[in-house]
Amino acid sequence: MVNRPVSARLRLLYWLSPLLLAGACTPQLVPTAQLRPTQLTAVNLEETVSQRDEIMLAYSLATFDAQNKPAGVVNGGWGVETVRKGQVIDLQAGQKPAAPIDITVPRGGRVVASLVLVEVDAYDRAQQLVDQVKRVHNVVAGPASWLLTAADVLTPLRYVSAGLAASGVGLKLVDHLDDDDLLGQSSVDLNETELRQNKQGYVRVPVVFTGRNLRDAYEYRLTYDIRLNRIRPGKDKK
Repeated sequence: MVNRPVSARLRLLYWLSPLLLAGACTPQLVPTAQLRPTQLTAVNLEETVSQRDEIMLAYSLATFDAQNKPAGVVNGGWGVETVRKGQVIDLQAGQKPAAPIDITVPRGGRVVASLVLVEVDAYDRAQQLVDQVKRVHNVVAGPASWLLTAADVLTPLRYVSAGLAASGVGLKLVDHLDDDDLLGQSSVDLNETELRQNKQGYVRVPVVFTGRNLRDAYEYRLTYDIRLNRIRPGKDKK
């Protein structure tokens, strides 16, 4: 006598087996954070005599795991570019865009996005720095070379400088700047859960950098996005 309920369950299992196996073999999507500078506005310049500033951007993404241990860092840069008062720059357009950077975010961890805007006095030295940054652009330095603790990193400038050192750029950015060079710095700390639950898929960060150098007051407005993507292991990030 055939036990029909058992037979029915066996037939159902037979048909579902390929689906179950396919699901088990499908790799989970890996969350990645992306820093994308989008727009820069020169409301007022530091150099009012020459009516132009020469500037550069340096930025980084640093990740920490669920135990707050450093996991990785990646760097990017833009410039050196000449800007004039009132100029609005689309940082994702033109022949020299500010290329985005991406990094994998550990499950339950966090990502720190840091960015500094620098006014260039020594053009050749600054261009050499930017060229070095571009050579390691979007190259992730792993935990073996990411030798920082929370006590070491206090400012966005130090995050960027330490990230460049970890990636093999043989200098400390913080040692090559004085107070007049740094127009502004910004940092955003987001955990993986916040990014994953963000329905827009990105966090837009508008910042205003203001200051005074002797009699010259300057103001720059910068916007950058932190985006969360999900990729399959081994696939290129978009």
